[in-house]
Amino acid sequence: MSIYAQPARDPGVIVTHPNRGKAVVQATRATVVLLLLASAGLVLIVTVGGWTLLWGAKPIEIGYVVVYVTLAFYAGRWNRGVLPVSAVLAVLLLIFALVAGPSWFVRDKAGFAQPTIDAGVLGTLTLLVVPLQILLIAFAMRGFRQGWNVELEQRQPGADLYAEAPPQPA
Repeated sequence: MSIYAQPARDPGVIVTHPNRGKAVVQATRATVVLLLLASAGLVLIVTVGGWTLLWGAKPIEIGYVVVYVTLAFYAGRWNRGVLPVSAVLAVLLLIFALVAGPSWFVRDKAGFAQPTIDAGVLGTLTLLVVPLQILLIAFAMRGFRQGWNVELEQRQPGADLYAEAPPQPA
């Protein structure tokens, strides 16, 4: 038994999503999911690699990984509502990466405590997040315009239009 309320449908009605079958829409969905997972992976690598030097950013970065994986899951299930949320979070992460990237390169000198992964590599990975977020913003907004949520109700051929609907559970 499902805990979610299912909308009452007339007998003999088929609900279709015409936009979801298009190749460009499926490619956009796959790209958004891939970009979300790649972003989460890069943030996770930077977090683990710089764990000893990250002070206040640890909860934010872990939160980003969890939220991006969750958004990827829902985008994979055709949930259109996660697309603008993904774009907004991508803008914030883009700003964080632009600010944090150069600081890793500053640490790549003698006299600074070194992270688990070389600071130059972490700086490069952090700056790789920037174009990834730009692509995520573009594809999320493209997906939002494609109408993933559009439904069409059609009658099944030969369905009795005047049949009495089964009683709904209380």
